[in-house]
Amino acid sequence: MNSLVNQIVTGVVESLVKELLGKSHGKTASKRKKRATRTATATTSRTKSRSATARSARPARKQVSKRRTAASRSRQRSK
Repeated sequence: MNSLVNQIVTGVVESLVKELLGKSHGKTASKRKKRATRTATATTSRTKSRSATARSARPARKQVSKRRTAASRSRQRSK
């Protein structure tokens, strides 16, 4: 009985130590890969066809100014 418990405990401890040590020996996060280069003709034909369909879908919206009023700036300053 004692040997069985001892076996189970040592097995759990060994697997835990193995897992911890396995993750901490110089592994770094995956690095970004460079994009594959394409020929100029393939790139221009792709952008032309894509931009033409996007433009016909909906017109561009006017930019809305996000500037704060004098009152809201003074309120922010007092906080």
